[in-house]
Amino acid sequence: MKILAHRGWWETPAEKNSETAFRRAFESGFGVETDVRDQNGVLKIAHDMPVGEAVMNFDYFLELHKAYAQSGTIALNIKADGLQAGVRAAFDKAGISDVFCFDMAVPDALGYFKHNFVAYTRHSELEPVPPYYDKAEGVWLDAFYGDWITPDVIQAHLDAGKKVALVSPELHGRDYAAAWDMWSQFKGETIAICTDVPHLAAERWG
Repeated sequence: MKILAHRGWWETPAEKNSETAFRRAFESGFGVETDVRDQNGVLKIAHDMPVGEAVMNFDYFLELHKAYAQSGTIALNIKADGLQAGVRAAFDKAGISDVFCFDMAVPDALGYFKHNFVAYTRHSELEPVPPYYDKAEGVWLDAFYGDWITPDVIQAHLDAGKKVALVSPELHGRDYAAAWDMWSQFKGETIAICTDVPHLAAERWG
């Protein structure tokens, strides 16, 4: 099971998407889930609309990832349309390939396939039919309201040749224990978990 630290491994909410949280995650060998937007033509790490000059540049985030040989996968949440060319250029410049993109608008996703990105589709209560499933390399499995992601749901995607990224329930304010118990059988490089407690996930699946 790959571990994706949600907006880095943060200890207080103020550390989300910060250099401290990213360094802590990469140093521990975790991957991260983070958000990319644009501000005045520059790619930025930001979940919400970036304001001011203090928001981290995307290029600097990639430098942090490269600084740790043990850094894990980058799960890049696409928060704005039309970023494909800039994101591709940044990855090529940094020489980073262990990455997938997800959460882009459906029409915008076509540009990611055109630029040869690894892209994941979404499957949740709100998206019962994952879009562009045939083109996607993996599935971002999300549960907004309850623990509906059973082993059978996961296995069906794996059997279809897809990788799977599981959204841990604490990201939506729920306890993760029951879901983790359901998912404990899943291991290996084709499945990941996005979590706010990566150290505990590592203890479970490490």
